[in-house]
Amino acid sequence: MFNLMKMSDLSDREIYELIDRALALKFGAAPVKRPDLLVSNLFFENSTRTKHSFEVAQHKLGLTVINFDADTSSVNKGESLYDTCQTMAAIGCDLLVIRHPKENYYDEELQGLTAPVINGGDGSGEHPSQCLLDLMTIYEQFGTIAGLKIAIVGDIKHSRVAKSNYHTLTRLGAEVIFVGPDTFAEPSLGQMVDFDEIIEDLDVCMLLRLQHERHVGTKMSDVSSYHQDYGLTQERYDRLKETAIVMHPAPVNRGAEIASHLVEADRSVIFQQMTNGMYMRQAILELVVAKNSL
Repeated sequence: MFNLMKMSDLSDREIYELIDRALALKFGAAPVKRPDLLVSNLFFENSTRTKHSFEVAQHKLGLTVINFDADTSSVNKGESLYDTCQTMAAIGCDLLVIRHPKENYYDEELQGLTAPVINGGDGSGEHPSQCLLDLMTIYEQFGTIAGLKIAIVGDIKHSRVAKSNYHTLTRLGAEVIFVGPDTFAEPSLGQMVDFDEIIEDLDVCMLLRLQHERHVGTKMSDVSSYHQDYGLTQERYDRLKETAIVMHPAPVNRGAEIASHLVEADRSVIFQQMTNGMYMRQAILELVVAKNSL
């Protein structure tokens, strides 16, 4: 059974095939409709973009979406994640999309599950569909990924987006550097650099959300101070190359990671990422359905 849990589940060829397919769907290609299949989105963390993007993609493919609400499910009675997912499979769901606060939840919790799974994000682990829509957006802009200089700015340590993107972008030939407070660094990935020393050389400025929910009990930097030291201010924006793009997985803390008026500035592709995400998730669903011969 093929599950998309992490970016290493995909070959380089499959990544580029997904990008090509998502772009084709965006520009009018007909989706492969499967009204005979049932899918359920099991989100145990809050989500707007990922959850509803998957839902719209599923409707575009004609899939029947079975509602699941974690707050009213038997998880609150002590049911395990495996039993919840296997229940959904047992009653007829052909495919599951799961977001869970536990990093690598799939390594222990889902062994033996009888329905294929797409990972919608696991704690501070990985976020493959976000990574793929980011790759699509970069490729759409530049026609390549190899050779680009990309800064990932913010809370690297707690970001699943940063981890998925770093490993995959590097694997595909991009140069990835990190910007942010040293307390937000992930030593296994690399050290932080000075934003102002590299801003003019960037092809992609990828901002990350300040994840307040992952810093409970710790001292967070003052938001205005963070913005001046590590945010995309108007001054830094003006120093970007004319061809550079600004990205953010959202939700955006306006005035923290980026000045509010720059969210929809000319070089910002933040909302384009959201549009691309729906098409990429269509492509992902098509791939998982095909590889599992559903």
